[in-house]
Amino acid sequence: MAIKIDNLSNRQTLPARLTQTIDRIVETTPREHLRGLERIRLVDTIYDPRLRVGQTANLPGLYHPRQGAQAAWVEIALDVLLPKSTPFYKKWMSRLSFKTNLAAVLFSLIGQHYLLTLRHSVKKGQFEQSVRTYTEKQMKKWGESENTFRSRLFKPFQPTLEKWARSLQKKAKEQKKGRV
Repeated sequence: MAIKIDNLSNRQTLPARLTQTIDRIVETTPREHLRGLERIRLVDTIYDPRLRVGQTANLPGLYHPRQGAQAAWVEIALDVLLPKSTPFYKKWMSRLSFKTNLAAVLFSLIGQHYLLTLRHSVKKGQFEQSVRTYTEKQMKKWGESENTFRSRLFKPFQPTLEKWARSLQKKAKEQKKGRV
């Protein structure tokens, strides 16, 4: 069953082929992770009475779990991902990174759905870290499918780069411990 994409945004200019981009992002996730998720709703800003006004202004996405007969669904705020009234360079940068930011938000919301409904072994204290790990894993998988030439070019160097990153993180952690 395909996930419906409802565009309830009042924006006149949306990025080209937005629904196809969302479909390609969703295609990279395993089908069993999407079981029970009915729709993706695109809105200008998220309005939810459960949240404070200050929270909704910067909230890029919200997961609505299943309630009674209503299936689970996801809401994505386009004003957060593509700000309207900002300087030109900020608009330009948000347009350049829109697809990646949309994928990250969508993967985090799908991860919340998957971890809440299909994996019951996740404890409350581990939930945020589990969603972050799920999002990183799916972003890596999506990035490899999206940038085939670049991913094939850097594939042989990836283990070395990851090893360097781990060693740098370890050194930074040791320096932080030494200062404190």
